Amino acid sequence: MKSTAMQIRHTEVVNDLLLIKWSDDHESIISLKTLRDNCPCANCAGETDVLGNVYIGPPQLKTQDSYLLSGLEVIGYYALRPIWKDGHDSGIYTLDRLKELAAAETP
Repeated sequence: MKSTAMQIRHTEVVNDLLLIKWSDDHESIISLKTLRDNCPCANCAGETDVLGNVYIGPPQLKTQDSYLLSGLEVIGYYALRPIWKDGHDSGIYTLDRLKELAAAETP
């Protein structure tokens, strides 16, 4: 399901969960651990050069603060950027990716 017309109406962090209310009144729940462990930034997920080579940064040593949010920034009408308490803030999660992560956690 493409979320190009979908927008986030509200977000809230409750304990170790990110709750998202969508413009169609659907609600998604994503654990902060899942969100952080699936960071899409170039350092965490890697980036591909023009020849198809994937470059990933060195593994990050994660602490308890790595899984706690200090903020969330809405990026246009297409993404969220979590700001983690350990200072990591370069991952931009598209709305489609957020829906995928939430669907993967739903039993």
